[in-house]
Amino acid sequence: MSNKYSSLNTIKQLWPFIYPHKKALIVAIIALLFNAATDATLISLTKPLLDNGLMDKNYELLILFSIGIIGLIALRGLSNYCSTYCLSWLSGKVVTKFRQLIFNHLVKSPISFLDKNPIGELVTLITYNTQLLSKASSDALIILVREVAYAIGLCIVMFYGNWKLASVLIVVVPLVIFIAQFIAKKFRHALISMQKGIGTITTAADEMLKGHKEILIFNAQKYEKNNFYSINEVFRRGILKIVLVSGLSTPIIQLVATLALGLILFLVANQTLDITPGSFTVVFSAMVAVMRPLRELTSVHLELQKGSVACESLFGLLNSAVEEDSGTIDLKRAKGSIEFHHVTYTYPTRTSPSLNNISFKIKEGETVALVGRSGAGKSTIASLLPRFYDISVGEILLDSVDIKKYTLKSLRNQIGYVSQRVHLFNGTIADNIAYGAKNKFSQEDIINAAIQANAMEFIEKLEHGLDTEIGDNGVLLSGGQRQRIAIARVLLRDNPILIFDEATSALDNESERLVQQAIEHLQKNRTSIIIAHRLSTIERADRILVIDQGKIIEEGTHKGLLLQNGLYAKMYQLQFNT
Repeated sequence: MSNKYSSLNTIKQLWPFIYPHKKALIVAIIALLFNAATDATLISLTKPLLDNGLMDKNYELLILFSIGIIGLIALRGLSNYCSTYCLSWLSGKVVTKFRQLIFNHLVKSPISFLDKNPIGELVTLITYNTQLLSKASSDALIILVREVAYAIGLCIVMFYGNWKLASVLIVVVPLVIFIAQFIAKKFRHALISMQKGIGTITTAADEMLKGHKEILIFNAQKYEKNNFYSINEVFRRGILKIVLVSGLSTPIIQLVATLALGLILFLVANQTLDITPGSFTVVFSAMVAVMRPLRELTSVHLELQKGSVACESLFGLLNSAVEEDSGTIDLKRAKGSIEFHHVTYTYPTRTSPSLNNISFKIKEGETVALVGRSGAGKSTIASLLPRFYDISVGEILLDSVDIKKYTLKSLRNQIGYVSQRVHLFNGTIADNIAYGAKNKFSQEDIINAAIQANAMEFIEKLEHGLDTEIGDNGVLLSGGQRQRIAIARVLLRDNPILIFDEATSALDNESERLVQQAIEHLQKNRTSIIIAHRLSTIERADRILVIDQGKIIEEGTHKGLLLQNGLYAKMYQLQFNT
């Protein structure tokens, strides 16, 4: 770990987030100083209370002391409340802004980044690590300001009581600093393991919930339970290690401080020092009280370690690359001609290319189907056009212009994308059809899109119609209903280019018929790319490209390819015979 994310530099990293709310920070610091001063003052009153009040039986002084103590206690409570409120408010502001910043960054992250990072770990960053960083920093601030001020105040009180006894502190402080550094190093490794453990638990839970049907059908409940038990046990041992390491500080500091107290008692018992009861009491009380700030100042290293571990992961994410959007052309509406020119692409997680020097053209308004075995590179072509991934070899042209020259927003506004795995958002049917542009379209526009997508046929039968809540990812809808909502979503936007990535492969015959009708309606006067598993759905395509191992090996119409008796004919014959 570099010094960039360690020790007090954690707070420096957070300063740009804290600075806009510096007034709350200043008020909190002043309140913490008052809180520490009242605690030290209360102990310092012990000497005059004993020597001048009780010993001299000065009852008027005792009454004044009682009033003064009540006032100090009230001031202490007020300052404690003020500092707690201000820091909680500040912490809330910082963590909210930080979470929004992380979320905004993830929204702009390329899909290749999400491919390499488990969703559970990214969710942990947004939820747990931001809170950990904020809490660690605020706790560290409280300890640094209040406990340092309190420790300094107690030292002054001790020297005020008897400087000879107070000089024992000179022996204690170096030992405390050494112990703090030793424990902090041990604590850091345990924290990193715990952070990874939380991400692993979140990922395992996410996979179990998403794959619940598969778990049941394969009778894998025992396997999943044992797997989660192992993950949980590793996390439990990590937490235990943190408690063990952090728990060492208190008894060790107390032992060191107790040795100092024992030395004081030894000096007094041997009459080495001439000291009054008040002086002895105030020094002894201050020495006992200083255990707390010494212990807390040791723990500040632990709190800062929590913050620095969280800081590393969060700023590491913020420093990761976002989608490249250097294009300057704001495309209003594309004509729809597409050209792949000697394109080679290899996914970051693979070693062999998915597309190998592939070239083809699609005319404006033409419907082109892509077929081939699984893994041939069909979906890669569909992913490269909207720049979900960026190529480094070759060119992709839209209306004879390299797609990298267009702004990402305007490029993607030209493309309607319907995949086999439609993702719907938690909300109503209307919300999902108008997703991302709710205020742009009227209720009538949404209804017209649903009618054209053959979706109103089932929507009208629902109790709340378009206002029906569909649950998480449309769990309350069938596959065909989900696909028709996805098509309505594209229809509403009137995109000039359409991509259908196996949009009907997982549907029954009736649902496929309705979805296919909606697709054919949608294709009119638009450039379309259809990736199909069922070859019967692409017989009417203007052209069919047969992809194999990242290359185009056949090209033509449905009838022409059957006459060639190549791979397409074999695939069609296989499906026909089946």
